[in-house]
Amino acid sequence: MPPFPKCSLVTPTYNWPEALELLLLSIKNQTYLPNEVIIADDGSKKETEHLIKRFQNDFPVPLHHVWHEDNKNQKPAIMNKAIAMAKYDYIIEIDGDIIMHKDFVKDHIKMAKKNTFLYGSRVNIQEKHLDDLFYNKQITFNFFSKGIKKRGRTLHIPFLSKLYKEENTRSPKLRGCNMSFWKDDFIKVNGFNENLIGWGIDDSEMIQRLLNIGVKGKRLKFAGLAYHIYHKEQDKSHININEIIERETTEKKITFIEKGVNQYLN
Repeated sequence: MPPFPKCSLVTPTYNWPEALELLLLSIKNQTYLPNEVIIADDGSKKETEHLIKRFQNDFPVPLHHVWHEDNKNQKPAIMNKAIAMAKYDYIIEIDGDIIMHKDFVKDHIKMAKKNTFLYGSRVNIQEKHLDDLFYNKQITFNFFSKGIKKRGRTLHIPFLSKLYKEENTRSPKLRGCNMSFWKDDFIKVNGFNENLIGWGIDDSEMIQRLLNIGVKGKRLKFAGLAYHIYHKEQDKSHININEIIERETTEKKITFIEKGVNQYLN
């Protein structure tokens, strides 16, 4: 078996240090650590910076904080800046409101394959469980845990993941909160599209460009388990504009966008 690729774990965050703390604790609990962690901060206040500095004191791998000024939702830009500075060949993307199963990183890099991106699902942590979650700093769950739904997604049976084949179309089950890809492929399509406005579509539109250059997708079922902390829905007022851009990317088989990661590459 070839050696695992070295990887950079990249996570966006915005003004929710309580959730970010649980994510960072779940990284420290990994059976196989990423080679570095980069926090892509879309303009959070000082509380997030203070939390990250505290974790940097004894974090087991380099922990980087990339920040830009708050100008509403600029997730594509801050993610491009973070991935541009990533030192390693393989990128694992996880949202800042996710708690990872202890084998999350291991599952992603063990399944990594050239010309392929991976995507997993998520278990939902319910609103009624949030007080207990944050008070206890809970980072482990199982099928019988309180306060979760989509319990079937808690089953960790990695060998069954091998039954899923590569796909050359975008799955409706794709979620940007849990995916991984090669940095070289990301650069080939110029990363995230900074012409997208507000929340939504940025991950799936980028993935569509990967598919357009011949990179295939593979679903991580029964592996790469992630637990999503409940929050109120984001502002979706601009989603129609973003959907038009995504549809154009699909129909015209666009592979490279004008405003992307190339602005930040040396």
